[in-house]
Amino acid sequence: MQVYIWLLFPMAFLLPRKAWSGEIIGGQEARCHSRPYMAYLEIDDGKEISRCGGFLVSENFVLTAAHCNVGEITVLLGVHNLKSKRERRRQVIPVQAKIPHPEYDIMLLQLKKKAELNKYVNLIRLPQAHQRVHPGAKCSVAGWGRTNVDSELLSDTLQKVDVMVMPDAACPYLHYNPSTMLCAGDPHEGKNPSKGDSGGPLVCRGTAQGIVSLVHTRGTCPAVYTRVSTFIPWIKETMKKLQP
Repeated sequence: MQVYIWLLFPMAFLLPRKAWSGEIIGGQEARCHSRPYMAYLEIDDGKEISRCGGFLVSENFVLTAAHCNVGEITVLLGVHNLKSKRERRRQVIPVQAKIPHPEYDIMLLQLKKKAELNKYVNLIRLPQAHQRVHPGAKCSVAGWGRTNVDSELLSDTLQKVDVMVMPDAACPYLHYNPSTMLCAGDPHEGKNPSKGDSGGPLVCRGTAQGIVSLVHTRGTCPAVYTRVSTFIPWIKETMKKLQP
């Protein structure tokens, strides 16, 4: 019997920001600091520490998934190996404000101070509003989540995997909405994100086209990503309001 991670959230597609996600399955360790836009989100809910991914879109804004809004968030930039004591270029910045979209699985984090941009920490390009990604496009996703569906262990090093964008009509989820979501992955190869990778970017030709939002628990179906291009007006308006 197939079990889907959103069974815990029966309204997941009616309220997409409730969808959950997680690990890099079938991938490999990313080249050290090859993705300077990646943000590691350490989340403290008062009882335990959890993690999400995110990506730097401005010197003081990180984009992630709204379902990562479950506690106090600290953003780490310039990180590859979480346990390494030699990564002296990493930047640890508390979050000043969390701005989740009221309906969809996308959230902006305003940092308490601007990130220092360099070869280890930098921005990623956002798409134009309502830009479409063509089916068959080869993209990549990265994160510090699980690397094995049979283990709860999370990765200490940044992992990455290449995935292919699927036609909207081929996405197997009942309430899939092509205007706010995109579907990517190869169920035959079992390469997907899934726990700990939520909020990370789906990167296509150097542009953040999606946000890891929802996956099959075993990685055997394509993942669903929040379609970033749909929310460009919201992102720009929100950042403009909060800029000093």
